[in-house]
This record gives sequence, structure tokens and C-alpha cells, in this order.
Amino acid sequence: MESGKRKSIKQKAENRKTGKWKVETKNLGSSQVEMREGRLSDEFRARTKKFAAFIIRFYVRLPKESDEVQVCARQMLRSGTSVAAHAREAARARSEAEFISKLGGALQEADETQLWLELLREECGIDCSLTTPIEQEANELIAIFTTMIRRTRAK
Repeated sequence: MESGKRKSIKQKAENRKTGKWKVETKNLGSSQVEMREGRLSDEFRARTKKFAAFIIRFYVRLPKESDEVQVCARQMLRSGTSVAAHAREAARARSEAEFISKLGGALQEADETQLWLELLREECGIDCSLTTPIEQEANELIAIFTTMIRRTRAK
């Protein structure tokens, strides 16, 4: 076995133990290309994408005649879809610091989304049966992001 292949196999095994990116080195002619898998699972990335889609569908269903609703709804749309964008960026982070930073952004956007949902419910009269499921998911995402940040910092 070539020393490059041994190193690649050892690197893969070490990354599985530490939970870091899986790194593969492939020979393509005279150059080597490093391929990486993201730091977040596909399942979690899909969950944040589903959250963004739910936010979009909720936004479309909101009444259009009230200026107050439209102001809060646009802000909720922006922050709610940003959660998935930040999660994707975190999945491709090049360092622990960048990973934490991107997760922090996702955490802030999820928290901001909760604020706009609360305002829609409390100040704009949007039925709580419409906002509660989204607020619950935002709460769960906030808890997950917080745990991920704390565990990554503790390493």
C-alpha cells in the first residue's frame, strides 16, 4: 500500500472518531484534490431547509391588507430563511472558529424569527394556531444550535 493511501485511510478513521470532516484525497493525474463532507448531517440541513420552506408558506398565507402584518412578515421571512442559509454555510466551514460563527448567525436568525412570530401573534392578531408550530420548531433549532456551539467550543 502506498504511503499516501495509508495516510488517507488513517485520516478518515481519525475524523470519524473526532466527528470532524471526512477528508479524502484523490489523485487526478499529476495533482491531488481534497474532497470534504460537511460538518452537519444531511438530515439536519434538510430540517433547516424545511423550516425555511414552512416560513415561506406561512408568509404567503398571511393577510396582505395590514401594513403592520406586512412589515413583521417580511422581517420574519428574511430571518427565517436565513437560518437554513447559515446552516449550509456552517456545514462548509473551513475552521472551528468559522463553524461557530456561522452557527451563531443561524442561532441569531432563529431567535429573530421567534421575535417576529411573537409580534405577529401578539400585536397583529395572527391566530396562535398558525404561529405555534413554527415557534416550536424555532425553539428546537435554537436549542440545537446552542448545544452545537457549546460542544464545539469545549473541544
